[in-house]
Amino acid sequence: MQIDKITFNDISIFHSEEEYSIFSKLNFTRTIGGKEWLRRFFSEPHSDLKKIRGTQNIIKTLMAHIDEWPSEITNGTLLVMDKFLDYRLDPGPASPNPITALSYRLVHSADYSMMKYSIRHFADFFRGMKKLEVLLSAVDLPAQVGFLMERVKKTLNIEPLAILADAPEGTKFTLTDNLYFSHHTRWVYKSDILELMDIYGRLDAWYSMAFAVKKYNLQFPQFIESDKPFIEARGLYHVLLQEPVAYDLVLDQERHFLFLTGANMAGKSTLIRAAGSSVFLAHLGMGVPAASMRLTLFDGILSNINVADNIAKGESYFFNEVQRIKTTINKINDGKKWLVLIDELFKGTNVQDAMKCSLAVINGLIKINNSLFILSTHLYEIGEELKSYSSISFKYFETEVHDDQLSFSYQLKDGISNDRIGYVILRREKVVELLEQL
Repeated sequence: MQIDKITFNDISIFHSEEEYSIFSKLNFTRTIGGKEWLRRFFSEPHSDLKKIRGTQNIIKTLMAHIDEWPSEITNGTLLVMDKFLDYRLDPGPASPNPITALSYRLVHSADYSMMKYSIRHFADFFRGMKKLEVLLSAVDLPAQVGFLMERVKKTLNIEPLAILADAPEGTKFTLTDNLYFSHHTRWVYKSDILELMDIYGRLDAWYSMAFAVKKYNLQFPQFIESDKPFIEARGLYHVLLQEPVAYDLVLDQERHFLFLTGANMAGKSTLIRAAGSSVFLAHLGMGVPAASMRLTLFDGILSNINVADNIAKGESYFFNEVQRIKTTINKINDGKKWLVLIDELFKGTNVQDAMKCSLAVINGLIKINNSLFILSTHLYEIGEELKSYSSISFKYFETEVHDDQLSFSYQLKDGISNDRIGYVILRREKVVELLEQL
C-alpha cells in the first residue's frame, strides 16, 4: 500500500510527539529490536491479500499464547548480549581447563568480568527462546513463523547453546564454563546468535500486535475481492480516544464520495482520521477499532488534513493546499484504488474563493470512480450545487446550543449541516464582552 509521510502524520500513525501516535499506543514490544521491527511493519503496510491474511493468522496464533510468553528475555538481556558480541575481547582458550582458565582471569581480569556477567544473560536468552520453541512447536504455525521457528530449533541444537538453554535459572557457571561459553558465543556462533536475536525481535513485534488486538478488542476485518473500492464499517471509532463514540460508515461504487459537514469540534476530523487509520491497520493485518469491517484491498491512502505554510520558501498556506491537491490528483489518476481524505479544503483563502476552488476540485474528483473520498468542509452552501451527483453521500454532525452551551452527539446524520457556532463560542468565552469594554 502506498502512503506518504504527510498521510502517516495526518492520520496519526506516527507523530513527532510519539505518545500521540497510534504506533505508540499499539506498541507493546519488550525490546528495542522488537520496536524497530514493529516500526518497520507499520512503515510498510501490505499491498496484497496473501500477506495481509498471513499476518492476521500470525496474530491470531500468538493471541492464544499471550499469557505464556517467556519472561526471561528482556531488553536489558539483549543489550548485554549485543554489547558483549561487539566488545573488544581478548580471545581465551578454545578448550579451557582450570589452569588455563585461571591464567586468563589473572591476566585479563576486566575481560573475564565482562564474560562472567554476560554469560548469565545469554543463558536467560536461550532459555527463553527454547520456551518459545516448545510453546509454538505444538501449534499449526503460519508458514512465515514456522520457517523462523525451524531456524530457532536448529540453532538451539548447537551443543554449547543447547547447554545454556537447558541451564536452570540462577545457575552459577564456573570459571572454565564462562571461558568455554564465551569462546563459542563470541567467536564460533556469533552470526547464528545475531540471527536468533533478530528473529526474536520479529516475534516480539508480532507479539506486540497480538497483545494490542487483544487488549483493545480490535476486530479483524473481512477483505472483499473486487475491482471497485468498498468500505463498510459498523461501530467505527478512533483508537486514540479514551471514550469514543462509534458510528457506521459505508462507501461503495454507487456512493464513493462522502461530503461531510458540521461545526468545529463536532467530530468531522475524528471521523476522517478514524476511517484512514482503520483502513491502514487493516492493511497491516491487524484488527481494527470497529464492531465489524468489510473492505477491498486499497493501493494507497492520501490525505490533505494538516497543511502548513513555509515561511522560509515564501509559500503560503493556500499555495501548499493547492500543491497537495495537485499531488493527489496526479497520484490517484492511475486506475488504482485509493482512499482520499480531505479535511476543510482551502482554509487559506477567502470564503468566495474557497467555494469556487472547492467546487472545481470536487467536480473533478467525482469523475474518478476507482477511489473513495471523504471530504469535510465548512462551506455548506456548495452542497446544494452538488446534490445532482448520485455518487455523493451527504452526512453531517449535529450541534445543539442551549444558553450558549454547546452539545455534540458525534453521530452521523443524513444531510447537510447549517450550524454556525463561531459567534456563540466568541460570546461564551467572553471575548465579545471584552471587546465591548475597550
